[in-house]
Amino acid sequence: MPGPCNLKKKRKQQAKREKKSLLQRTDDYKEEEPSPPPVYEPATESDVSNDPCPDYDHDELLPATPNIYDPGTGPRIRSAREFLSSYFAQPPSLNDPLCAEFAHEEILQMLCTVLPEEAAIILWYNKSRAKGRVCPSCRRLYNLGDVLPDLIQDSSKCSLEPRSSNLAREQFISGLCSPLCFVMASFNHPGAIKATWGRVAEEMDDVTWDLLNGPGVGVGDEGLGLLLKMTRLDDLGLAQLCLPDVDVDI
Repeated sequence: MPGPCNLKKKRKQQAKREKKSLLQRTDDYKEEEPSPPPVYEPATESDVSNDPCPDYDHDELLPATPNIYDPGTGPRIRSAREFLSSYFAQPPSLNDPLCAEFAHEEILQMLCTVLPEEAAIILWYNKSRAKGRVCPSCRRLYNLGDVLPDLIQDSSKCSLEPRSSNLAREQFISGLCSPLCFVMASFNHPGAIKATWGRVAEEMDDVTWDLLNGPGVGVGDEGLGLLLKMTRLDDLGLAQLCLPDVDVDI
């Protein structure tokens, strides 16, 4: 029979087992405790200079605005200089004698002395390409013979520019792509609009030339009025414009 001593002994052993189990659970809990966060020291100037991945300016990471865009009436260019060096620019038509003459870099330099750079580049491009055109007014990109969407259109319908013979000739002569663009280019000389539309110098009378050579209404047109007059002449009148000692009207 178990006596009092045996009961005391069993109680001590049970207490030891419970104490050992409690210590084991405490150790497990300590092992699962998260480690304290690391303490970072501020970077020194030498650390920043040796950083293989430095911070970049956010403005430099923004995508550049595309030079060619389409507002719904055909592709346009923003910068003539950028377009000239792009994949979309047609090469000079060197097999065409007249285009080959205008394709010389010296011609572009001469044009830049009498016209704003953008207008000069567009005029040089148009005269040195057989089919490729950039409208000097709205900067629409097209080829001769294209049927172009109307520049003024509502959202419910899309009409096309009427293919008149004068329009086709004007596109060939100056690159102005529509009647609206021609009116914008000749806005300083409203009295000469009808007599100049789609015509070259041999087809214009002295009255029309007097109107074109006059002071006009004095509206800034970024060189479009002068470009309009120059394109009536086969050689663009560069000899007269670049030789100030020669007093000849263009």
